[in-house]
Formats: sequence, structure tokens, C-alpha cells
Amino acid sequence: MQKNIDPEVIKRVTQLREALHHHSYRYYVLDDPEISDSEYDRMMQELIRLETNYPDLSSPDSPTLRVGAPPLDKFETIEHSIPMLSLDNGFSDADIFEFDLRVKRGLDTDDTIFYTAEPKLDGVAVELVYENGRLISASTRGDGFRGELITSNVRTIRSVPMVLEKGKDRKNPSLLEVRGEVFIGKKGFKRLNDSRLDQNLPPFANPRNAAAGSLRQLDSKVTAKRPLEIFFYGIGRVADLDLESHGDTLQALKELGIRINSNIRTKITIEEAVDYYRDLGERRNLLPYDIDGMVIKVDSLRLQRLLGATSRSPRWAIAYKFKASQETTQVLDIEVQVGRTGALTPVAHLFPVKIGGVTVGRATLHNEDEIRRKDIRIGDTVLVQRAGDVIPEIVKVITSKRSGEERIFKMPLNCPVCGSPVIRAQDEAALRCIDISCLAQIKQRIKHFASKGAFDIDGLGDKLVEQLVDKDLLFSYADIFRLKEDALKNLERMGSKSAANILSAIEESKRITLSRFIYALGIRHVGDHVAGILAKTFGRLEILMSAAPDELEAIEGVGPVVAESVGRFFGADENRKIVDAIITSGVQILGEGVQEEGTLSGKVFVLTGTLATITRDEARKLIEKAGGKVTGSVSRNTDYLVAGASPGSKLKRAEALGVDIIDEQTLMKLMIEDR
Repeated sequence: MQKNIDPEVIKRVTQLREALHHHSYRYYVLDDPEISDSEYDRMMQELIRLETNYPDLSSPDSPTLRVGAPPLDKFETIEHSIPMLSLDNGFSDADIFEFDLRVKRGLDTDDTIFYTAEPKLDGVAVELVYENGRLISASTRGDGFRGELITSNVRTIRSVPMVLEKGKDRKNPSLLEVRGEVFIGKKGFKRLNDSRLDQNLPPFANPRNAAAGSLRQLDSKVTAKRPLEIFFYGIGRVADLDLESHGDTLQALKELGIRINSNIRTKITIEEAVDYYRDLGERRNLLPYDIDGMVIKVDSLRLQRLLGATSRSPRWAIAYKFKASQETTQVLDIEVQVGRTGALTPVAHLFPVKIGGVTVGRATLHNEDEIRRKDIRIGDTVLVQRAGDVIPEIVKVITSKRSGEERIFKMPLNCPVCGSPVIRAQDEAALRCIDISCLAQIKQRIKHFASKGAFDIDGLGDKLVEQLVDKDLLFSYADIFRLKEDALKNLERMGSKSAANILSAIEESKRITLSRFIYALGIRHVGDHVAGILAKTFGRLEILMSAAPDELEAIEGVGPVVAESVGRFFGADENRKIVDAIITSGVQILGEGVQEEGTLSGKVFVLTGTLATITRDEARKLIEKAGGKVTGSVSRNTDYLVAGASPGSKLKRAEALGVDIIDEQTLMKLMIEDR
């Protein structure tokens, strides 16, 4: 049957099946993956494509016909009355619109189909069975047809009801098979891994594996100590409930005391589902738990039954996956960087890999203790994680990939920049260079001073700061305000126009709130939050500078460590001279809450979509300069929504609330009127 098929195709299919079986075993059975989820997905998609193109290569043991891995022998197993199938994946808008067309073809209709969209939690699927309102069993998804009985372990999860609530208009069903996702939230995961590292135990690679490992404990007392949570998303068999839609199902479950995710949208069109995917993506990193995409389901249960399922997935649902946030790569080298407070931070240089659409080549290693706890060596294969704008970090080492040629890294005894001895203070994890004239510290302090949350000097980026310090044009951040065009225009990649733009940005930065000014100084332990507390408490810089240590320590949210750091900073003559130089250069410190006056004073704006001639950040600055305020979400207090190309869900929210919707040209007219 296979004689006309290219032998290389047969070989590749065999390789993919073997690899997917192996990695399923590592992921589902051992809870110790060797590759990232995205890499596994890519192999699965390739195998599905090859089996579709070459039907003669189909096999009853192919991973494409199975869900997960076989149940573990150490648990009793149970058969699911209705299979718990996996979902097909979509990776683009085109995939989702094609799914909608498949649904319509399957139903032989051109009518609008309504869907439910819900976050796809990165957890472990389980099925709980209730009889007459009481929990009688719980099982994992297993291979989709048979799962492991984990009733005792599930009973330890606080968000799982032992007895169902009696609904207002419904009695408890005599039978309810309810399906959900067990997971560990972000804070709980951090606490769990910190505890494991303290006990010299290997950290979990991600919350999903931590949840899976917790559910597979033979001793339920161990499970009870793990911060497990659950959200429910659907049902198997059910009796005594009259349900017409998925939305009805979720509402009925909620009335029965079953935990439902609040970020679910029901009865929406496919266009609205795609729009919600973008909105969910924007808020993804603000959620207290990990999600790796969004599930879109046909809302009508009758239509779901008509569409049916294939051997591996329902035809009425699809997972719209986010871009990967974890990948495997190799540590090429480890270097040490010196920060503005003198702290030495080891940084891993990685073989470049794309994570979440961004190419990552470096990851923070935090400190020497962290390297030792995770046993990270030069040459190791590692799992790297990136979440939003957070600096990428190494989650774990794939020790099974070691060849024996990896090198153990040791922190230096001297500063790698100035050569001064480094020290480690008591109760601190970081080594520090104690030479305050170290060029690395000077550069980092200046970069921080010019950064967005501080003076926000447009154009004064890292490379330019490096040049200015190396050429002895900057010795402290006060020198920024003494820069001249002649000195700037002769620098690399800098001309008269660029130099003039930098000087203009410096001049514009001279009006600054007290909290941002305090933050810009780079006082150790003083972030933007503490800077805001100090600004609100003292109101004026000169009062803060003369505050006594006990006066500082008495402020709620400050404490002795911060008080000592602030007192030490303003007690140093050199720092006072630098602050005086900044003020005498023409910097004007505004009181908290002081805004520029203009015709937009008191007006609240929200920005959405892509603007044609300026960025949204530039638009924000223009609005704020004219006295307006920019917020991140539409409410009844919003005066204007500025909508660019491809606006998100904020547009529909604004229309529903009757908020004035304007385009970029109208915004510019308002700016002109202001001037």
C-alpha cells in the first residue's frame, strides 16, 4: 500500500510518532517535559498534515488519534461515559474564520452562528461526577476514554464543592458529570517553587506540570499542601437539567455552586470572538493564572450534537492559541553585568529563540544562589520563559540533555568593569561593587534617570548614554542638562538634526512631578510606588531631603530599610550637589496631581487601534500636555475614544456607553484648538 509513497515521508512519519509518544510520556506521565508546548504543537501539526496528505499511512496507534498518554498503573482507572476529546488548534484569524466556515458547511447554513469564548487555562482536565448533588468520583482525562480515579486528591481542592448548592429555580440533578481544569495560580506557583528550591528539590517547569504532579500524588495529604484551584467549563452526561446552550449550561453550573471563570463571553459572533481574543491577549499577563489561548465553542447544544466529533476532537470547538511563552534553547555563555547600585547580575547568553513573537537571546540568572539552586551550567539545554514585558528567565535545566562538556560558572571576586573588589552584605543575595565611580554604575544610573517612569527623555537611549559616558561627556545624570549641540552632533550616528531633537527632548523633560523626580534619582529600595508615598507625604523636595530617619521610618509603606537608604542618599554631600545642579539647570518640580492647563483639562481619553501618523504613546503625551487624562479602559467617565485602524473591543464598549468616538484627525484638531 505504501510502495508509491516517498520513503523519506514514511521515515518522517515514523520519527514524528516516536518523538510524540516519547514527549507525551515525559509530559503527561513523568511531569518532566524535555521540550516546550509550542515545539510539541509544531510536531503534532506536521504529523496531522502528513497523515492527511497520505491516508495510507494512517495507523491505529498514531498520536493524532489519542489524547494525552495512557493512565498510570498506580491509580484505578475509570471509563468516561462521553469521551473527553482534545481540541483542534488555530494560530491565526484565518484559521478561526475557516473554522466558522467549516461549522456552517457542516450545518448546511449561511446563517450567523453564535459562539462562546473562554480563556484556555494551562492546567489539567478532570471530570467530576455528582449524584443527587454529592461528589462521588473524580478522574483525570487520561487518554480521553479512560482516566485515573483521583477522588481523594480532588476533594482537597477548596474550590471543589463536596455538595452542590440548590439553585433558585432548579433542583439538584440526579446525575451531573462536570468537566473542569485544575491549575495553580501565578503567586501559588512561585511560593511552591521557592519552597522546593529551599528544600534542594528541582523546581517545576511550569504551573501546568506542578498541577499534574500534585493530582497524581498517592498520598492526598501531599496534594492538600499544593495550591490547586479549578474552573469548570462543561458537562458530560446530565439528568434533570433542561439546557439549550453552552451559556445556559455555565449559568446552571454557577447556580449549583460550581466555579465558572468570569472572563467567559457567551452568544457572540465569530468576529466578536476574534476581537475578544485580542482583548484577552492584552490582559493575559494581568490575570492571576496562566492561559495559553482562548477556546471558541458553538453556543447551541443542538448544533453541537448535529456537528458531532472526529476520533480526536469535536467539530464544534477550536482553541485559538497564543504565541509561545516558553521555549527550549542552549546557554552559550554567562556574563556578569553591573547595575546602578553596584549589584552584579549574571546574565545567560542563549542560542536565539522566538518566544511570544520576540527573539530572545538573553535571560537573567538573578544571582549566584539562583544559579546554584537550579544548577545552570554553560552549555546546558534549558527551558526559557517570557511573560509580557518581563525579562526572560531560565525555568529549569533539561539535565537529560547533558553531554558532560558543560562548564560550571563561578561569580568573579572583582568587578568586571572597574576591577574593584566585590562584597556580599549580610542577608543579601547579590554581590556588589563598592566603587561608586565605577563606569558601569554611572551608566546604569543615567539610563534609569532618563527612562520612561522617570524623566522620560525621548532619544536618550542605552547606546547614546554609553557613548556619552565613554567620551567623558557625562559623569552624572545632572550633566544631561549641560549637554551642548556641538558635543552631540559629532557622536556616532548623530547629526545636527538628531542632536537638536535630543536637546529639545531634554528641555521638555524639565517639568516633572515630585514622585517621578524622586524615582529618577535611583535611590536604592525606592521604586515608583515608594516614590509616590514619599512625594505625597512630604509634598516638597527640600522637606524630604531634610527628613530625620525616624520621621521616614514612621511612614506607612516605608519601613527601616527604605528609611535608612533615603537618609543615606540625601545625607551624602555628593548626592546633594547633584540634586542642586539638576534644580539650577531649570528643572521645575510640580506638585502631585498638577497638570498642564489646556482645552482638554478634565477630559478623559481612551486609545484603541493603530494610529496612522503617531504612536499611541505619542498621542498620550499630546493629550496629557493639553491637560487631558488617558486611561486604559472605557467607562461612563470616558469623554472620548480615539479609534485607529483595527480597533479592539473598546470600540464596542464605547458605542454601548454612548462615548464620543473620534479619529486621529479630530484629535489633532483638538490639539490645534488647544494651541
